[in-house]
Amino acid sequence: MFDWEEKPELNITPMVDIMLVLLAILMVIAPNIVFEETVMLPQGSNSKQVEKIPPVHITINKEGVIKVNKEIFQKNAFSDNFYKYAQKLNLKASVLISADKRLDYGTVMSVLAAVKQAGFTEVSLATNG
Repeated sequence: MFDWEEKPELNITPMVDIMLVLLAILMVIAPNIVFEETVMLPQGSNSKQVEKIPPVHITINKEGVIKVNKEIFQKNAFSDNFYKYAQKLNLKASVLISADKRLDYGTVMSVLAAVKQAGFTEVSLATNG
């Protein structure tokens, strides 16, 4: 006969075991799933290739001698001479200034000001690291 006072117990251990096995299988397989869809790209127009502009390297040694792409300039006349030299360069080129760390801050800033005054917009200071 059926006892109405008896409380049924739900045994969820087999369901938890199955879910853990499925989870383990999914974790092992998931990194190997690669979805790739082939895409037919349209043909591009025959426009000219973007030209690579060579950068301008400026090096200042501890004696204050300034070297711009193998051209040597003196510190006291750099501003005017670089302005004339920059007329031959592409003003869209990036400029990299490398200076000795023992130099005076004003020396590096005067070179930076001369480069900006010549019309260059992409100017960066090189560091070690």
